[in-house]
Amino acid sequence: MLEAIISLAFTTFLLLGSPGPAPLALAAVGASSGIREGVPFLLGILSGLLVAIVASATGLGALLLSFPQLTHLLQVAALLYLLYVAYKIATNKSALSSTGDKSVGFMDGFILNLFNPKAYAACIAIFANTALPFESQVQASVVAASILFAVAIVADALWLYFGGVLHRVVKTSQQLRYLRLFFASLLVLLLGYVTLSSNLILSF
Repeated sequence: MLEAIISLAFTTFLLLGSPGPAPLALAAVGASSGIREGVPFLLGILSGLLVAIVASATGLGALLLSFPQLTHLLQVAALLYLLYVAYKIATNKSALSSTGDKSVGFMDGFILNLFNPKAYAACIAIFANTALPFESQVQASVVAASILFAVAIVADALWLYFGGVLHRVVKTSQQLRYLRLFFASLLVLLLGYVTLSSNLILSF
């Protein structure tokens, strides 16, 4: 049992915690506005992932991805929304001393992962390759989903924290502006690279 749980946790961390557009967006929001102001975006990302987890566990995720045109449409929507998030990060005008800018928040994160077919594909792959030793398939799915979500919380929170650390290092508004532009540009470049190298299959 313990070995299966560790294997599931490790696989989940590699799939959902590896560098990609969504983790980078979390770091960018943390660097732009700080950890506290990035929490709503984090909660949105996790809520969207929770939808993907439930859909994958119940078979709805596989049904969704069985329609290539719909999958392609979701990929394009996720790409465009990430570009929109990058724009909002770049144009964030809150100062270091302000209480925070709400330009990137819960709904941005939620919509981003809700439209992200790779979130569904990753969850489906995890469930398909997980064999927890329970007699009941329902119990095994619930435990697997709980572990998957718990690991995702840790992985995504670490990316937000990384950005927040950079935000604390910044001393002037000019440096903060450059940091925001850097992360927004990096996000756009990464999106372009992933899109060109994988034919719009975004590695979120």
